[in-house]
Amino acid sequence: MSDTPTTPPAEILPDGAIPAATLVIMRPADDGGADEILMVKRSVTMAFAAGAVVFPGGRVDPDDYRVARLYGLGIDEADGAARVAALRETLEETGLAVGWPALAESDVAEVRQALLAGTLLSDILAARGDRIALESFVPFARWCPNFKEARTFDTRFYAVAAPSHSHELTVEEAEHSHIFWASAKATLAMADRGDVSVIFPTRRNLERLAQSTDFAGFSQHSGQFPVELITPWVEEREGQAYLCIPGHLGYPVTSESFERVRRG
Repeated sequence: MSDTPTTPPAEILPDGAIPAATLVIMRPADDGGADEILMVKRSVTMAFAAGAVVFPGGRVDPDDYRVARLYGLGIDEADGAARVAALRETLEETGLAVGWPALAESDVAEVRQALLAGTLLSDILAARGDRIALESFVPFARWCPNFKEARTFDTRFYAVAAPSHSHELTVEEAEHSHIFWASAKATLAMADRGDVSVIFPTRRNLERLAQSTDFAGFSQHSGQFPVELITPWVEEREGQAYLCIPGHLGYPVTSESFERVRRG
């Protein structure tokens, strides 16, 4: 359903929202079709979105702000720290180094293990003398659903072109159970068949991504819309509850039956 919802509530960040970031990594498909996107399946033991298929990412750590100040090239501190978190979490979770052009593929595994062992990214960068390319991340959304989950995340979404790599990507088993590449449309089809579970924000963003065939096209699309805080709200329509988002931010579907959301 794509009916335009009524005016959303004023932009208010829910109390206790945790800053986080997620990264949509896009690569050309071997068959020449729409770009594939890197997806991870969360462990069923996780407190948030257990068992769901999501984009790589996670919460912003204190050191991410330090790295952003050192390498952000004038990017707003909160935005910069979120970009750093997206870079760091993606490397930790999947073994793919994005936005780090100086990191040789032969060094990726060592750096990943150092991060997972608790070494600060700022210390790793200082020791290596590397810079990171935070400007290569395209910001396109900011979501803070307030669904009374165990945690509420204020998540900034970025897109980036996948770097070339020859090593196999693997999940960080404490948080994820599976990793795969698939187009946005293919992942939505999996969800419709019941093969995978996707939470409301992931579905809406996959639908938005499916409007473009490649990273360049999605980057152009993203530039046409503002990045505003999205906190979905519930509307009653003909006796049925719908979960809604604003209609001016580039999403082709802006409401969904609350019963369908619960099943998803």
